[in-house]
Amino acid sequence: MLKKLFGGSDKPAAKTDQKKSASSSAAKPHKKSNQPARDTHSAAGHKQGQKTKAKKSSKAQGNGRKRQPAAAVTPWQLSDFQVEPQAGKVRFHDFDLPDSVMRGIHELGFQYCSPIQAQSLPAALRGRDTIGQAQTGTGKTAAFLLTILNQLLTDKIEQRYASEPRALIVAPTRELAMQIGKDAEGLAKYTGLNVCTVVGGMNYEEQRRQLRDEVVDILVATPGRLIDFMRSQDVFLDQVEVLVLDEADRMLDMGFIPDVRRIVRATPPKDERQTLLYSATFNYDVRILIDQWMFDPLTVVIEPEQVTTDRVTQTLYLVAESDKYELLDKVLKEDKPERCIIFANRRDLTRNLCDKLNKNGHVAVLLSGEVNQQKRIRTLERFRDGHVNIMVATDVAGRGIHVDNVSHVINFTLPEDPEDYVHRIGRTGRAGAKGISISFVSEDDAFNLAPLEKYLGTKLELTQPE
Repeated sequence: MLKKLFGGSDKPAAKTDQKKSASSSAAKPHKKSNQPARDTHSAAGHKQGQKTKAKKSSKAQGNGRKRQPAAAVTPWQLSDFQVEPQAGKVRFHDFDLPDSVMRGIHELGFQYCSPIQAQSLPAALRGRDTIGQAQTGTGKTAAFLLTILNQLLTDKIEQRYASEPRALIVAPTRELAMQIGKDAEGLAKYTGLNVCTVVGGMNYEEQRRQLRDEVVDILVATPGRLIDFMRSQDVFLDQVEVLVLDEADRMLDMGFIPDVRRIVRATPPKDERQTLLYSATFNYDVRILIDQWMFDPLTVVIEPEQVTTDRVTQTLYLVAESDKYELLDKVLKEDKPERCIIFANRRDLTRNLCDKLNKNGHVAVLLSGEVNQQKRIRTLERFRDGHVNIMVATDVAGRGIHVDNVSHVINFTLPEDPEDYVHRIGRTGRAGAKGISISFVSEDDAFNLAPLEKYLGTKLELTQPE
């Protein structure tokens, strides 16, 4: 699971001294203007009258939830992590990252950066605002997480208050936010930094308690739930040093931009924080907002040779709408997929399809927006653990959900947005594995075919099922 955040690159590496700050301070003079205020964070004059609902007692950094103390006492040094230089490859050792971060990378089994990491990290680690564009599954999450960890560990703060995160990551969906939170905990395992994830549909009071009673270093949130905690003054964003907007175009599509604007306004000015945007695509509307949100950003674009990957075999069947289920049943019985995600466009369709599959001898689970969050988590875990091998989903599962060994993706209906097609089939063929994508094209899907072909830049061959 966690290995997916590195984009399937080999294994990790990087050298550093936890006290050194060369990699984070060399090129961020515009970020430093806010540091004195943060260094005196525990002073009585720091908005104490305003924070009536926040916990008042100051805490030393890292005194939040303890992070696996047994692992912390196990001896480890950078010399335990040997990675030979290779032509054309960038090692994590080359970035002078803190040893505690290197240990997390080492434990995940990686040595070399993916292209988006290799090209974006040098500037991001120096504190420069960065826009990273690359396809899903290429390691964007690790790129911004490593930037955050480096900043928080090399620019230490002696005293902290609860309710004031130093880094904020905003993601459009609950599943993506929870995945990022899990990835962050894995990478930060030996750093002593506290990661908190707040999303809708989960225990509100438990999340509120974490924000109020613990020092939160890294906060991962969906826009709606974060706004709730901002309104109740359970979280304050004026000490955010690194702001990450993940899948910003998706947030725009989902109507979150007004919320994101409010969140960004609550953080320090753009020349006093570092802002990172990573996504598979950046549409025109998001590019307009970039000037408002970012300070002299570096743009890194990793263009795939083609929009879809050669590792995924794509088949499109021309079939009548009334015959789709019969064809689906035939494919499942003949191919016997190890793990299969079946996508459809509407909640009611996925619900009916899942019920029909279970009534006809298959074992399937449902993942859609109408399923409550606790059940969605259990559904994903059952699918990941192999207790069920078929998941029927809307596009809520199309982005940011990393599940190992998905052998088949079936588009019961073609998505209306061509980008969603790419993200759907990107659930298979990950980390160098082969995958199979099967799409059913009926008269109802015909309107989506031409825009899809235009987006992919290729003619899609339709075949008649036997």
